[in-house]
This record gives sequence, structure tokens and C-alpha cells, in this order.
Amino acid sequence: MITLSSHVTLVLGLSVAVDPLQVLVPLAVICAAIPAFLFAINVWFFRRPGPPWNRRVLPPVSVLIPARNEEDSIASAIESVLASRGVEFEIVILDDASTDRTGEIVQAIADEDLRIRLEPAPILPKGWNGKQHACWVLASLATHDVFCFLDADVGLGPEALYRMLSELNYIAPGEDERALVSGFPRQETETFLEWLLLPLIHFVLLGFLPLPGERLSGSSGFAAGCGQFMMVRREPYFTTGGHSEIRASMHDGVLLPRLFRRNGFRTSVYDLSRDAACRMYGSAGEVWWGLAKNATEGMASWSRIPVFTVLLFAGQVLPLPLMIWAAFRLNEVDFDLCFLALFSGYAIRAVSAWRYQQSWRGVLLHPVGVLVLLVLQWYAFMCKLFRRPAIWKKRAYQIG
Repeated sequence: MITLSSHVTLVLGLSVAVDPLQVLVPLAVICAAIPAFLFAINVWFFRRPGPPWNRRVLPPVSVLIPARNEEDSIASAIESVLASRGVEFEIVILDDASTDRTGEIVQAIADEDLRIRLEPAPILPKGWNGKQHACWVLASLATHDVFCFLDADVGLGPEALYRMLSELNYIAPGEDERALVSGFPRQETETFLEWLLLPLIHFVLLGFLPLPGERLSGSSGFAAGCGQFMMVRREPYFTTGGHSEIRASMHDGVLLPRLFRRNGFRTSVYDLSRDAACRMYGSAGEVWWGLAKNATEGMASWSRIPVFTVLLFAGQVLPLPLMIWAAFRLNEVDFDLCFLALFSGYAIRAVSAWRYQQSWRGVLLHPVGVLVLLVLQWYAFMCKLFRRPAIWKKRAYQIG
């Protein structure tokens, strides 16, 4: 009978017994150790934006909200901005050809507060993604020199603008001023796929991007950001071309900071989980299609998907079945190593759930969540390969 541990004939004619555990267990341990090590470092760098270290008067900010069929969330988003403290601001909302009551709701609020403007979006030009075009148009309508691009499903705490504006305007000795700051809000999750997959955003960010490099280096390879909340200065934005340079992109959260860095500007990313919240998707279908449309500009790109598949599958999915296998084989050493690898993944998720206010249900099913995430990434990759369009907000886009 041929088994997994049968003899493997070498080129020299020798036969050596190979136990798969001897190969897979070290691979799992190494792949689990990499994100655990990086997370232990990154958690100290990924901090809440602080209040100003000096008492300079902060500049006013234009809060720019692209809105397409956002009747369920737009009112609460505007009201949360209006409750902001310590900052002078205007709110400009672009109604991007909504077919629901978005424009009507915004206009009713604008009639009561002169700080709010509702603007209609021009026709979407060929080759543009809807959100990137809306943000580019909004930037041309802003009257202040600081822009805060805010998704219509994000609710701000009263200190969010103040804290992020403080970071944008703080210059440490020997540093250049920041041109862009971005923050990751707390992700509100209700359905199964929401709490299974969305917390993995933090897992991938803090487990695989060296944030000391993001803080200390200007390299575009360390660029990170979240498109739900991005604050930029006017001059660098238009100097770089802003959203017009990434017009076909589905994912400005990564590409806009990368663009700024390629042009020599400094960017930083922060934890906004205590200062902003977002219900990114409202159903399992939206989670799947929403993550898939962004995937090929992140994990599912040609260069990254093989690396992430090995690292995530071997380090986060494989340890559990290997541990069970080692237990049946009565192999205590391999069992302990697999347990250590499994524990490191769960430890990261547990700390993230506590620190970033995530669902504990997703922690318990961590290996399952990672496996589903990998399936989603490969689905997006194959859609790009076979040129299947993504449908989002009733618009079709070519993925990748």
C-alpha cells in the first residue's frame, strides 16, 4: 500500500523514508511565527490618534462625502460630523446619481444648517471608478485646504476630526509634515460573513505589514490606509493628481497613500476604533462582492496571492489538522509545535478583538475565517484572469 510516508526515490538511487509531519509542522510553525512576531511589534505603532502636542490653532477642514444610494446611513453620518468638537468644518455631499432618497434626506438636513452643501455628480466618465470620480469632483468643490474623505456609512465620534487633524499638523523634530493621514474605524458586524471575515482586515494589516517601516520610511512599499477615512492637504493632493491618478481603482485605501509616497510625501495610518464606526456591508452577499472587488489590488494581486496563500494557509489553517494528526500518531513534539502555531493565531485574534472591539465569534472560528478569506481571494483572482466584471452599486467594473 502506498502511503504519504512511503519511500521517495532520490536521483542517486537511494531511498529515504519521508514523514510529511517533518515537513509540514516546521512550515506551519514558521508561517505562524511571522505574523505573530510582526503583530507584537505593530500593535505598539498602530495607535489611536492623539490630541495636539501644542496649542496651535488647527486649520478648518472640508468633510467630503461621496454618496450613492445611501439613504439608510447618510443622515447618521452627517449628524455625527455635525457633533464634532474643536474643529471648524464644512460638509460637502456629492449625490452620485442615487436612485433612492439620499438626495432628499441630505437636502432636508442642509436646509437647517449652512455648513452642509449638497452637490450633484457629473456623468461618470469612461474609465473611472464611481467613488474615485466622486472624490475627485468633491475635492474641486472644497473651500478649505484640508480635505477629509469620508464614506457615507461611517459614523464619527466627537473627537475624530480633531484628533486626526492634530496628527496631520503635528511635526516631530527632524520630520517632514504629513500630507495624508488615514484611520481604520471600528467595523460593526452582524451577519455571519461580516464577523467571520471583516476582523481579518486588522489581522492582515498588523500581521504582515511592518508598521515601523510605515512610520520611519517614505517607501511606497510600506503604504497603508483605509478608504473609509482619509484626510489630506490640498496642495499635495492636487500635486500628485489625487484620485484622478487612480481613477480605475476599486481600492483607494492602499493606492492613494502609495501615490503620495511615490511623490515624496509622508503618510501615516492610525487606529480609529474608539473614534469612528462603520457598518461596511449589510449582508453576506455584500461582504463577498465588496471584498472581492478590492482583492486584486491587495492580497489577490499576481505577485501577492501565492505568498499569502502559503503564509495564511500553512500558518493559520494547517496547524489544527496537523495537531489532530500528531495526536493520533502520539507524537508529542509535533503536537506541541502545532499547538504553539495554532495558539499564536488565536492570540493575535484575541488581542485584536479586545483592543479593536471586534466580535469574539470570529476569534473562535479563526482558521475557518482565514480559509474562507483565501477562497474569496482566489475567486477574485480568477475573475480577473477571465475578465469577469464586478457589480457594485449597480455599476459594472472590470476587476484588476
